[in-house]
Amino acid sequence: MALSDDLKSEVARIFKDSWSERDGRVVPDADDVALTNDAINFKRATVLYADLSGSTSMVQKFKWQFAAEIYRTYLYCAAKLIRDSDGSVAAYDGDRVMGIFIGDYQSTNAVKCALKINFAVRNIINPAIKNQYSSTDFVVKQVVGIDTSAIRVARTGVRGHNDLVWVGRAANYAAKLTELNEGPETWITKDIFEKIAKDAKYGGKPETLMWKKWTWSKMDKYEIYSSTWTWRI
Repeated sequence: MALSDDLKSEVARIFKDSWSERDGRVVPDADDVALTNDAINFKRATVLYADLSGSTSMVQKFKWQFAAEIYRTYLYCAAKLIRDSDGSVAAYDGDRVMGIFIGDYQSTNAVKCALKINFAVRNIINPAIKNQYSSTDFVVKQVVGIDTSAIRVARTGVRGHNDLVWVGRAANYAAKLTELNEGPETWITKDIFEKIAKDAKYGGKPETLMWKKWTWSKMDKYEIYSSTWTWRI
């Protein structure tokens, strides 16, 4: 069969076949979902994207070994904190990592995780860079975006080379929030803000609201919140 015929056949089959769907109780591995029109449904899940900022200029300005060390340290800390916060690492995409949180405290866990990532960058990664490379002026900057919604998981790709795709607003909004370059490191949607516990909203003595409200003009003026705070590890 010619390659074009194979592509036409598979595309037609995907559009034609009916979807099978079942409720999800745990974050699946790729092998848990068939490479067909098969999907796992979560009535609500919270998605966290942790994204290293300025990686393009970094790889242009610094030696590849240094850039690789920055990638490795940031993604290691972010992934470790996602797992430690009762989340699951869903995917790595270049200079960012995607975390999935489910369960009763999913949004609070995700927000505290984001603040811990900010703590790790400020108090672990950047001091380690300065300790190892005293002459550099490089500072790791990053943004975390978080949203929650109903979401479905399907498997995409070809046999031997495939992965899970997360289909729902939370996956898209969380990723888009990391593109905001206003200064704060953590961005959450209104839905997240309304669901998180009090100790994830207020900090310090006297108690201070850790979040600033914004209007997301590029997303139909949706209400979002940002924070520069950290959560001590």
